[in-house]
Amino acid sequence: MSRRSEVREGIRISLPAGLGMFPLGLAFGLLVIQAGLEWWVAPALSIAVYAGSLEFLLVSLIVVSAPLLTVAVTTLLVNFRHVFYAFTFPLKVVRNPIAKLYSAYSLTDEAFAITAAKPDGWTAWRLVSMQIALQIYWVGGGLAGVLIGSLLPAGIEGLDFALCALFITLTLDASRTKKEVPSLLLAASCYAFAAVAFPQAAMFAGLLLFVAVLIIRYVIERARGKANA
Repeated sequence: MSRRSEVREGIRISLPAGLGMFPLGLAFGLLVIQAGLEWWVAPALSIAVYAGSLEFLLVSLIVVSAPLLTVAVTTLLVNFRHVFYAFTFPLKVVRNPIAKLYSAYSLTDEAFAITAAKPDGWTAWRLVSMQIALQIYWVGGGLAGVLIGSLLPAGIEGLDFALCALFITLTLDASRTKKEVPSLLLAASCYAFAAVAFPQAAMFAGLLLFVAVLIIRYVIERARGKANA
């Protein structure tokens, strides 16, 4: 395929995920306005951070002026899964250093899910154009959200539930394949244990425990893979 065809293919592949990202971005933009923040916070976070679930959390952390250490630990725990994405993401097809840097920066859940569903046939132009399209959907949704939010006369009750809805959607998507079911069960077990053992910090302790369990699971599966090779 020509470069133009590869770009068109990348954009075409991104469209189904984009249909989900735009309304979530819109909810994020609305949340920024409802939280009393400046409108530019939405595009600034979507460009500087570009991690949907973390951006929703950062809004609440910014509002309460959370300590920098809390923000750093939260960022690490919420985005730690991206370390595992890098093992199978087709970043090696991108040779240009700037394009490779952008591709690594924009390795989101959606980009990983698309490449995991179609692991073959990726080129640099197709991969990067797909990632650029995904970010445009997200940033565009956020801008639409801040515009709508600035026009609304009053706040919308329950909008912060968008974050819960995002995680529920990701969980349901992950549970479609048996391969990820153990991760879901481990996550539930970790939180259940943390809720009993550390009721005052159940979420924080549960996330730490889950990260540790994921690392152990990865090491075990890698050892099994080498043994079966």
